Amino acid sequence: MFDIPDPIWPAVVAAIILLVTALFAWFAALLIAGFMRQSNPRVTAAAQRVGAILVWLVGTVIAVQEVGVGVDILLLVIALLGGAAIVALRQPLENFGAKYFADVYSPFKIGDTIRVGEQSGKVIEINAMTTVLLSEQDQLIALPNSVFLREPVVNLTPLAWKELSVSITLPGTVDLAWFESEMRKSLSKIRVRLDRRYPPVFTTQARSPQSTDLQLTVMVRRPEDRDPVLAEVNSRVTEALSKGRSSSAPATGVVAEASH
Repeated sequence: MFDIPDPIWPAVVAAIILLVTALFAWFAALLIAGFMRQSNPRVTAAAQRVGAILVWLVGTVIAVQEVGVGVDILLLVIALLGGAAIVALRQPLENFGAKYFADVYSPFKIGDTIRVGEQSGKVIEINAMTTVLLSEQDQLIALPNSVFLREPVVNLTPLAWKELSVSITLPGTVDLAWFESEMRKSLSKIRVRLDRRYPPVFTTQARSPQSTDLQLTVMVRRPEDRDPVLAEVNSRVTEALSKGRSSSAPATGVVAEASH
């Protein structure tokens, strides 16, 4: 039997701890995906990343302690730097975070006419910090994204309630034609809740070797169908992606979101 010198044992144990940590991080991501199956896919993916980061943080601290290195100072420095960054970047982070939640939950998109507080106009741009409106007087109005978490938003676009847009980010290894075909077949099973005059539309918003950003648009029949259809679409997106990962179909993992 191979004998490991005593001085090397801590490093070996630390390596084993890191391997176990990787396994637990993967398992935690699977559990989160199962518990949040009906949730927005992008929110689920974000929760999976946070869960994996927490598992890795705990595992790394245990591994560092195993090799005899004190972690108290390291944790203190990380906490101080994180606190200082949050204080210094509070406003940009607030707007950036609001942009994320607005993408997922706000019932408007580029091209819609909205009213926020005393301001109204057509949405012509949504960036990381602001949402830009074009008023009836052809004036540009830049609203900080954090405003949408504090003020009521009224979508003035006719029949805006019918439209549901689901943004899906696929890695570059996904076969786009396969994914669209799979989703169309899956959505046909809930067609009784959809307006058949408007078939599901897939729009490619951006594409690179690493990923493809899609937007899936469906039209619901009745206002009360919005939430059930959104939950169903999110579930079917997740199922299609899981099928792509586990089968021979040329597809892998994904991050997706529902915007409205």
